[in-house]
Amino acid sequence: MSVFEAALGRIFGNPSMAVAAVWISAATSEERTVRVMRRAQDRISEFGAGRFVSDTMLVDVRVSDLPDPRPGDLIVIGADSYTIQGEPVRDRERLIWSLDLRPS
Repeated sequence: MSVFEAALGRIFGNPSMAVAAVWISAATSEERTVRVMRRAQDRISEFGAGRFVSDTMLVDVRVSDLPDPRPGDLIVIGADSYTIQGEPVRDRERLIWSLDLRPS
């Protein structure tokens, strides 16, 4: 285990930084408990002369917890259910997935 993986374990284990979630595969209905860090920044999109601000829901999850997320899979955080939209993206060290979610 690298130093980065050990640090991520502590960060994702901290209840102030990450929350428990359930991943549900759209293909096989397999379920897995994971810890996610939520990032809900606004996204600015331009269309012609207009600029639109929209809410987003992004989460980070460790690759070791969730090796193969796919678009259409569900992430359930508390009572809220989200669908992964778009392709999941890994960080440079290939340790964290960033998932773009939309409400289900």
